[in-house]
Amino acid sequence: MTVESTAARTPRRSASTKSTAGKRTTARKGTGAAPGTDPQLVQLLTPEGERVKNAEYDKYVAAITPEELRGLYRDMVLTRRFDAEATALQRQGELGLWASLLGQEAAQIGSGRALRDDDYVFPTYREHGVAWCRGVDPTNLLGMFRGVNNGGWDPNGNNFHLYTIVIGSQTLHATGYAMGIAKDGADSAVIAYFGDGASSQGDVAESFTFSAVYNAPVVFFCQNNQWAISEPTEKQTRVPLYQRAQGFGFPGVRVDGNDVLACLAVTKWALERARLGEGPTLVEAYTYRMGAHTTSDDPSRYRGDEERLAWEAKDPILRLRRHLEASNHADEAFFAGLETESETLGRRVREAVRAMPDPDHFAIFENVYADGHALVDEERAQFAAYQASFADGQGD
Repeated sequence: MTVESTAARTPRRSASTKSTAGKRTTARKGTGAAPGTDPQLVQLLTPEGERVKNAEYDKYVAAITPEELRGLYRDMVLTRRFDAEATALQRQGELGLWASLLGQEAAQIGSGRALRDDDYVFPTYREHGVAWCRGVDPTNLLGMFRGVNNGGWDPNGNNFHLYTIVIGSQTLHATGYAMGIAKDGADSAVIAYFGDGASSQGDVAESFTFSAVYNAPVVFFCQNNQWAISEPTEKQTRVPLYQRAQGFGFPGVRVDGNDVLACLAVTKWALERARLGEGPTLVEAYTYRMGAHTTSDDPSRYRGDEERLAWEAKDPILRLRRHLEASNHADEAFFAGLETESETLGRRVREAVRAMPDPDHFAIFENVYADGHALVDEERAQFAAYQASFADGQGD
């Protein structure tokens, strides 16, 4: 699989679903609007790769070097390659489920590279690009989806919390952590990731309330990928998501989520506010989920090709490649070398997943209570007896 083919990878569907999905898309209003049509949307790179000036945010990327731009491109390409391999592994029965980030690479890499080492990240279950930026081994992400561990990395080793499956609950964890570091006087910030679907959860509203009242140094980073599984954004809100922050008393900003430079700049600005004691910020990264919500989902049942094709033209990786080529910041040798590197990563991930050992059957009883518990001990003994029954033939 080449870098170009990986960048163009899109979900397939049967011809029988085409006309139905197309009609459903025609009926939708307001969602899927092209970035750039909203005057409040921050954009520094057009879909054609042209640099756009912005008086407020240019300073946050003014010193970026060609090497750093190539680094952002490499991050996005390798993250997408890893994501494609994980999807393939699930289809081959090696993973129980996979939540793809296809199309959201710029939002995650841009915001992830804005963080300092001492900042703390609270992700959902789709932040594979942010995990990459925090130095988490990609193979560790797959252990949970294979069912062999509960995360596979030490959250404090990378300041990157374990994936959170419960929708929106990590925003409360992030707010509490931010309130704590503020009381400690630490010069660091917290960022909480969630999607447009999670924005309707009560936990998120509570997080907004507490972070505002206590002026917590937290950035709420919402990746608005237009679809909460099969529910379009306009079914959840009457106003753009970033405007919700106004009602809680802190600023919100909408950024082109397919523009890695804009995401980098806006997140740097929001983190700077947090560190200066100016409180929380809501960043809405306006992007698009190119694939399925998870591998158990069929997006052709609720959206059509027209919408997807319109967003393909704004692909975040292709956008930065056009800019690199137009600016003479990268040559064919760079792109060819990256293609080789991406294939090497794909092979490493595939081999690592297939070599993962089965978990210890008794691991489920560990770390249930901090100091142990008589009931857990009893259940462990019962399970041990059950397992032993198979060895002597009693469990047949």
